[in-house]
Amino acid sequence: MKAWQLNEFGLDKITLEDVETPTAGPGEVLVDLKAASINYRDFMIANGWYNPNLNLPLVPLSDGAGDVVAVGDGVTDLKVGDRVTPLFFPLWDDGLGTWDKRGISGGCEVPGVARELGSYAEGAVVKFPDSLSYAEAASLPCAALTAWSALTTNCNVQSGDTVLVQGTGGVSLFALQFAKALGAQVVATSSSNDKLAKVKDLGADFTINYTEEAEWGNKVAEITGGGVNAVVEIGGGDTLAHSIAACNVGGHISIIGNLSGISTELSLLPLLGKNLHLHGQTVGHRADHEAMLKCIADNNIKPVISDTFGFDELPKALADIAKGAHFGKLVVSY
Repeated sequence: MKAWQLNEFGLDKITLEDVETPTAGPGEVLVDLKAASINYRDFMIANGWYNPNLNLPLVPLSDGAGDVVAVGDGVTDLKVGDRVTPLFFPLWDDGLGTWDKRGISGGCEVPGVARELGSYAEGAVVKFPDSLSYAEAASLPCAALTAWSALTTNCNVQSGDTVLVQGTGGVSLFALQFAKALGAQVVATSSSNDKLAKVKDLGADFTINYTEEAEWGNKVAEITGGGVNAVVEIGGGDTLAHSIAACNVGGHISIIGNLSGISTELSLLPLLGKNLHLHGQTVGHRADHEAMLKCIADNNIKPVISDTFGFDELPKALADIAKGAHFGKLVVSY
């Protein structure tokens, strides 16, 4: 079968190769992969920035979707023909994400989905709703689950709350869609007025162009009448102070990304004065994934896909994620 292999760090070191076809061993299923999605993490892994000590060669990409085409002995809950996605953290079923539960992830410590076929433990994949295409389902394991866990497990967003999302990448747009499904109002920020018009169409109640509003965190607090209850923090170092300013008393900030840096200098006074909660967020567990799938099915949520690439264009898709021009997810169809 064909598989992409990262032989050395660097986008020009990813090659399409013929490799041995896997089989479904005891307790495993064999999945005919149909689509994958690109996360910024995949770009970082390919360049050696995420973990320079990875064992290479490596099949890249964590997120994909496909059909079960064979089942091994002992498999009880899946059958041939089921449409599934691999879980981002196959060992993390529920509860606190201890190191042992998060020690393995696809496209990093174990082979990813940039291949025609993959064998997985039965518990390492989950069925997805019939309303979704393979490409849409392939966007769920990392970006969608991160957004869902941030809003629910971390921030306990309820109907009537207000949520701030930053930018228009996959996590942010999923957070917007889930927040609306939960009954919350949404404030969205971007540097592009064209993209802000699109998030309005997706249901955003307020929009702010942060290049036109220097103190945009204070502006969020102003237009929401005191601040938001939850922030999906994507920017990191340069945006955290604004997110703190945007929060109401008792607000929650889920820190997910570090696109603007991994360090910052903060005054602790606003944190203390507002009794704020800061949460580090690394994707999520299977129980949250299943709750998310129910929300998607119940509300007919459709993931936003920005651009679609062919299987032979995977290196280009990885390069495009760093440009930041996308609105939603970049996907690869096989």
